[in-house]
Amino acid sequence: MELDEFRSSLDTWLDRHDETLRATHGAGATLDDQLAHLSLVKRLTYEAGWMRFGWPERVGGLGGSPLLRAYLGEALTSRDLVEPGIYSMTEVLAPTMIDFARPELAAVMVPRLLSGAETWCQGFSEPGTGSNLAALTCRATRDGDAWHVTGQKVWTSLAQYADRCVLLTRTGSVDSAHRGITALFVDMDSPGIVVRPIETMHGAPEFSEVFFDDVVVPVDRTLGHEGQGWAVAMDLLPYERSTALWHRAAYLYARLQSLLHAAPPDSLDPVAVGEVAQLVFALRARSRATQHRVAAGEHLGPETSIDKVLVATAEQAVFDLVADGLGPDVAMGDDPTSARWRRELLYSRAATIYGGTAEIQRNIIARRLLDLGSER
Repeated sequence: MELDEFRSSLDTWLDRHDETLRATHGAGATLDDQLAHLSLVKRLTYEAGWMRFGWPERVGGLGGSPLLRAYLGEALTSRDLVEPGIYSMTEVLAPTMIDFARPELAAVMVPRLLSGAETWCQGFSEPGTGSNLAALTCRATRDGDAWHVTGQKVWTSLAQYADRCVLLTRTGSVDSAHRGITALFVDMDSPGIVVRPIETMHGAPEFSEVFFDDVVVPVDRTLGHEGQGWAVAMDLLPYERSTALWHRAAYLYARLQSLLHAAPPDSLDPVAVGEVAQLVFALRARSRATQHRVAAGEHLGPETSIDKVLVATAEQAVFDLVADGLGPDVAMGDDPTSARWRRELLYSRAATIYGGTAEIQRNIIARRLLDLGSER
């Protein structure tokens, strides 16, 4: 199906099913509510076929350009039917699963993620390692046809809801750095896993710390080969910092439009509005180009750090403008709309941290794109 036909047909279907898709959704929804609603939307769009376009047939997809699934995410986000952060986890995790899992495993598991039957998480960050992912110490030791995993992860999004985890482990010596890392696909109900949610300042336990105590993982759940975990990570992170951001760009554009309608007359400086709009459109233009690169089969690499810097800058600028235009309501309003603006404003402070800090992204741009030398 071509993009124009897909867009027209999807928009018609969304108009017709808006009430059903919005059945459990509300501005004051808790994270529990958001996850339940996301599962509903994914199930309905999967059953209708929309969620399957843009994914390979070997994992239950209907084929076609990745631009089709990009537009689905844009449409759902723009219509405020899904929260972009939790929706984008599919775009972050499914492509790497398709690329590195055994074909038989991917064929079984990916449809569960696409259809909303399962939630997955990403076990990368660890206490004490900061942005130095290669310093991870969560260890997997092989014993016959199983790995035994012991260690800890932190800032693991949606871990308390997750059925599976894409987990980076240390299987070689720490001195081997990148070469000593192996990626595993772990069942989160395995004995020995303890999940402790962390409540953030915007009031939602979106992240967790996860403890692994001699967790047994079958060797056939290895993603790629032993010692290939760094390649798995480098395949996944560009999606986290690029294609998934297309949904967030659509969300920021929609929220900027909502702000312009909600703000009292003369509460916003027209120059400031213009500057913020420019940042949002720059993000959308950059992200659109990235989408087309993916559709053309190009490999994503360090240039996606530009996408990440742009989304963080635009997100904080939009919600700084919210504080200017709706300040009293955001600070003290008790109604669901004000509460939502407040949560989003607080969450925007993390935009320069999640998915790789702004400092790290700028270092990557300087060293790997501009050839400005190694970090001192």
